[in-house]
Amino acid sequence: MSETSPALLRGIGVAMRHLSDRQQVIAQNIANGDTPGYKARELEAPSFAGMVDANGAGRVARPTVQISSEMRALGARQQSSSAIILDENIVETKPDGNNVTLEEQVLKLGAVQSEFTALTNLYRKQMQLLKTATGRGNG
Repeated sequence: MSETSPALLRGIGVAMRHLSDRQQVIAQNIANGDTPGYKARELEAPSFAGMVDANGAGRVARPTVQISSEMRALGARQQSSSAIILDENIVETKPDGNNVTLEEQVLKLGAVQSEFTALTNLYRKQMQLLKTATGRGNG
C-alpha cells in the first residue's frame, strides 16, 4: 500500500502480512513436530510503537534492554532482531526435547484463519465505503 492510502487500509495490510508470516512459522512447527530437540516458535506481535507516526515524521522507537554480564549470569538472553521467537506457551515437552504439540499448532492455524477472514471482511467494507464516497459504488 502506498503512503497515500488511508491509515486503516495500511494497518489492515500490516496485520494481514503478519498473519501470513505467522502461518508460515506455524507450518514450520508442524513440519518439525518429530524433529528431536526442536522448539516451537512463534511470531512476535507487531509493536504498536513501531506503527505510531508523529505527523509523518519520525517513528517512535521500540524500547530495548541491553543485557549486562550480571544479567547474563542470571540466565537472561538478548532477543534476536528477528520477529521469530521461541513459543513460551507450551503445555508439554517430549522426552526427545521437542515441544511441538500438533493440537496447539492446529488451534493457532484456526485463529490465524479467523483473524484473516475478519480483516478481509473489514478491508472489503472499507473499499466499498471508499467507492461509495467517490461515486464509483454500485450499491
